[in-house]
Amino acid sequence: MSSTVANQPLEIVVFPMLSDNYGFLIHDPASGATAVVDPAEAAPTLAACTARGWRLTHILNTHHHGDHVGGNLDLKAKTGCTIIGPAYDRDRIPGIDVAVDEASGADFAGHHAQVFFVPGHTRGHIAYWFADNRALFCGDTLFSLGCGRLFEGTPAQMWSSLLKLRALPDETRVYCAHEYTQSNCRFALTAEPENAALAKQADRIATTRAAGGFTVPSTLAVEKACNPFLRADQPDLRKRFGGPGSSDADVLGAIRAAKDRF
Repeated sequence: MSSTVANQPLEIVVFPMLSDNYGFLIHDPASGATAVVDPAEAAPTLAACTARGWRLTHILNTHHHGDHVGGNLDLKAKTGCTIIGPAYDRDRIPGIDVAVDEASGADFAGHHAQVFFVPGHTRGHIAYWFADNRALFCGDTLFSLGCGRLFEGTPAQMWSSLLKLRALPDETRVYCAHEYTQSNCRFALTAEPENAALAKQADRIATTRAAGGFTVPSTLAVEKACNPFLRADQPDLRKRFGGPGSSDADVLGAIRAAKDRF
C-alpha cells in the first residue's frame, strides 16, 4: 500500500518500511530524478521505485539513527545515488556525499529545499522544507500529534526546533517518519482534554487507521491546533504542566516527560 500526492511540481509517494517507519519518494517529472527520504531499508525503497518506473538518484537523510539510514549503503551500491545529509552530524551518516546546513540548504533536480537545524531528538538533526511544494520532511523532530524523544538534546533545544517548524505556513504538509499518530493522539487527549479540534481529529484518525490508511502527511494547521508539543506556550497546557514561573521550554519538557511515562 502507498499513497501519492499528485498534481504538484514534485510527486511525493509515501510507503511503509519496518514496523512503523515511512519512507518518502520525491520525484521530479521533468528530469526523472527521484530521491528517498530516510530509507530504513533498501528493498522497500527499490520496490516503490520499480513500481513507478522511477530510478533512484538521491537520498535525503534527516539524522543518523539506523531506522533512517539503514538502507543508505545498499542503495548507493545498487543505484549510485547521491547521499545528502546533515553537516552537523556527517560522521554518523553512512555514505554521505553532500553535507548540508541551514546556510547551504539542499538542492535536488533544480528544486531548493530550505534546511532547518532542529536538534533535540539527536544533536545533528535537520529537516527539509520544499517551499514550492509546501512539503516538510521532519524526520523524528515533529510527529503528527507528537515530537521525538530527547535522546541527545534538551527541552530548550527541542522547543527552539519546534518553533522553527511551527512558523511555516499552515498548508505545509508534514511528512514525519513514523506512524505514531494514534498512540500520540491518546496521550494528547490526556494532555489537553478540553481541545475540541483535537477531539475531532481523534475521530478522523480512528477512521483512517480502521480503514488501513496512512495518517501521514498531516498539515501544520492541524498540528498547530492539536499537537500539545507545538502548543507548550498555551495557557491550559502551562497550567497543567508548568506554573507561572515556568518557561515554554520547561512546559515542553514536562509534556515530553509525561509522554515518556504514558
